[in-house]
Amino acid sequence: MDNMKTADIYKQMAKWQLLATSVVALLAFFLAGTHAAVSALAGGLSAVIGGFCGAVIAKTGDKKHEAGAILIAMLKAEAVKIIVIALLLFLTFKLYQQLVPIALILGLAASAILSGATFVGLDKK
Repeated sequence: MDNMKTADIYKQMAKWQLLATSVVALLAFFLAGTHAAVSALAGGLSAVIGGFCGAVIAKTGDKKHEAGAILIAMLKAEAVKIIVIALLLFLTFKLYQQLVPIALILGLAASAILSGATFVGLDKK
């Protein structure tokens, strides 16, 4: 990961997250219908959008060379990511009356798990 920039890492992560979210949404659609698919998409996209917002904040640490400054940028990015995900999930629960909670959780889980797996995979390159 030495030569990879934050934007490159986010693009790879987002690609895998969107793929996982799409697979879960398709399964939800065939197993439980449209509302389950929309719920799965809402969960997965919450993680993708949160990750994007976190990547924007993390990008501020790209040009820094001190370990402390990089760590602070990453902690800020993670906090922003968590806040955005929580806010989007809250809005989904409040605004979408036909929500299928298990589908939302599965979409969110698939997207979140793949975000971590992307970093592990990229670290091996």
